[in-house]
Amino acid sequence: MNTEKRKQGKKRKWLGLIIGLLILIPVITGVYQHFKSLPDGISYEGEVYQTDSVDFLFDLTYADVNGDETSEQEIFDEIDTMIDEAEEFLIIDMFLFNDDYDHGNAELDFPPMSMEFAEKITEKKRENPEMDIVFITDRLNTFYGTYEPEHFKMLREAGVHLVETDVSPLRDSNPIYSSVYRSYLQWGGTSEGSWLMNALRPEGPEVNIRSYLSLLNFKANHRKIVINEKEAVVTSANPHDASFYHSNIAFKVSGEILNDLLQSERSVLEMSGADASMFDDFIVETETDTGPYTVQLVTEKKVKDSMIEMMETAGEADSIKIGMFYLSDRDVIGALKEALERGVSVQMILDVNQDAFGNEKNGIPNRPVAAELMKMDTPPEIRWYESHGEQYHSKIMIVETGDEVAVTAGSSNFTRRNIEDYNLETNVVVTGHRDEAVMDEVLQYYNRIWNNEDGTYTVEYETYAEDSWMKTIMYRIQEAAGLSTF
Repeated sequence: MNTEKRKQGKKRKWLGLIIGLLILIPVITGVYQHFKSLPDGISYEGEVYQTDSVDFLFDLTYADVNGDETSEQEIFDEIDTMIDEAEEFLIIDMFLFNDDYDHGNAELDFPPMSMEFAEKITEKKRENPEMDIVFITDRLNTFYGTYEPEHFKMLREAGVHLVETDVSPLRDSNPIYSSVYRSYLQWGGTSEGSWLMNALRPEGPEVNIRSYLSLLNFKANHRKIVINEKEAVVTSANPHDASFYHSNIAFKVSGEILNDLLQSERSVLEMSGADASMFDDFIVETETDTGPYTVQLVTEKKVKDSMIEMMETAGEADSIKIGMFYLSDRDVIGALKEALERGVSVQMILDVNQDAFGNEKNGIPNRPVAAELMKMDTPPEIRWYESHGEQYHSKIMIVETGDEVAVTAGSSNFTRRNIEDYNLETNVVVTGHRDEAVMDEVLQYYNRIWNNEDGTYTVEYETYAEDSWMKTIMYRIQEAAGLSTF
């Protein structure tokens, strides 16, 4: 009897040790992945350069004075011109580059933007076979290795260096899941075998469980950049069919900042294990090193650091203007509250977070965040962008201090995932006197939307106001734990 009890006791002890070890391994992995050093060149802050070569671009979808849906497109028209005019090299880094959406939904009909963009690049390579063209993108576009889209094959066959970013060296934005994934699930690898419905495109191609396991890490190369030897565009826009009508912003820059952009993109290739030696031969034109504007490259968490520094410079009688797809980062919200308490005027144009390529969203995070800010003793002014199924996808903040205007804009949503070294992100910071042409254009763009000039762009806060304690709790948990896609 005692012998049998001792045997059972030993079994329970060993079972407890095994279970404890299985739990301990993900915990240690999660702690390491949270505190580990970033790859070289990631979370980068470039030099501040003087220049006279800056352009502001935007796309807008809105209802005109007759109530008809209208779309103004500037960004990819300018990018197409850059591709045409490139002579030495071309670097493109784009997050969404596919035609994934519910093609079976008769209400959704988008131009074939991704294929046309691929054809444009392919034709450029065929006309200039010796030119290095590098296209960097996120693995989401192949559903994490399940299949290769036709336009990817087209680029590879033409000789374009197509690189799917390996984001695993970055820190984990979803540590509860990712620690288990890194410890146990990732060793299954990926497979081209497919049998599950494609959540991004329900009618196919099918995908597999390994791809979904990768997807749940919620981590991406979210950058949107085009660079040639003369200029670069840093934008919030994607060459993605279902994103065609989104409202977006961009800056085109020239001069010394191009070297910083090249170094930043080279770091992405090196982090992904790709050959980056071609960058040794890339020489940019840097003649525009004087002028009324300053420009600076910031990536990943340096976007957040520079943004909060910009807000902290604003005092009474100054203003902060935000146009944003996602606003959720607690440090940014804290900085906005402090600015309001100092008497800074704060205006915010926010996406309602209700449309996602034909699917309805629940308003998180923008609606609970807006409700929180509106409870301030001196609340901000908030307007919602009135979309027509598309998104107000812009990512821009404007800080006016006296006669000086500072703008940060690019790929970065103001969320923990985007600006805390989890995603890859790129913004530019542009400053100048408010009377300078570019700063005036930026302010005119914002005021046009805010005041509904020559059309309907925004509606007042009360139209979509929602103070839901359940959604507030959900948002706070998702933001803190990374258990979300924002």
